[in-house]
Amino acid sequence: MPRLDGRCWSYSCTTRDRHKTPPGAGAAGPTQKGGDMLSPAVGGPALVLVGPGAGAAEAPDRRAPGTSWHHHLVQRSVVLFAVGVFLALVLNLLQIQRNVTLFPEEVIATIFSSAWWVPPCCGTAAAVVGLLYPCIDSHLGEPHKFKREWASVMRCIAVFVGINHASAKLDFANNVQLSLTLAALSLGLWWTFDRSRSGLGLGITIAFLATLITQFLVYNGVYQYTSPDFLYIRSWLPCIFFSGGVTVGNIGRQLAMGIPEKPHSD
Repeated sequence: MPRLDGRCWSYSCTTRDRHKTPPGAGAAGPTQKGGDMLSPAVGGPALVLVGPGAGAAEAPDRRAPGTSWHHHLVQRSVVLFAVGVFLALVLNLLQIQRNVTLFPEEVIATIFSSAWWVPPCCGTAAAVVGLLYPCIDSHLGEPHKFKREWASVMRCIAVFVGINHASAKLDFANNVQLSLTLAALSLGLWWTFDRSRSGLGLGITIAFLATLITQFLVYNGVYQYTSPDFLYIRSWLPCIFFSGGVTVGNIGRQLAMGIPEKPHSD
């Protein structure tokens, strides 16, 4: 009996040891196995869904603002160029008719008896100035909110045309009086339709640069002014450039209202 009990006990212990799971394997094994089984199901498809899936879904949203912004930029540039060409043709015709601006006879070959290069140059300048004004406003963090409606912009254009008309038709005792009068009218235009520091600064900068370019062109005989009193040009010409910059800047600001933000690349 003792031997039989011993054999039975040893057999049961041996069988139990044979089927016994090693220490730690029971906890780690199923967990690891379960982890391996769950990893493809959770990690794999989840990563695929979050990575490429989300990227594909977000790609149109990233491209759409950039496309819309560039499309709107082109539209504004075309409109500003057309405005600059129209104003150049009308105002230059007025100056030529009053014999204020004289072009050589060999270059007078286009519509309105003007040189062929005047409308595209003025159109390009109008597009640059019109796009620069809202850009400077956004960079300075001072959005222009004074009289932001098209009725105000149209009145500003009318005043600018009136100032240019006065420069050609008003007769003063000398050019100094005319220049002071046009300077007061130009500042009044800025105060009435702009009143921003960026508009004043850009207007003065545009007047300075445009005057230098005009001096260079007249000096090289491209065209000339009658009765020049400010080196090779009239002393009131910077006032015209200043008021023109403010006017085109207001047009550009109005066109820039409600445009989508420029996309930023990370």
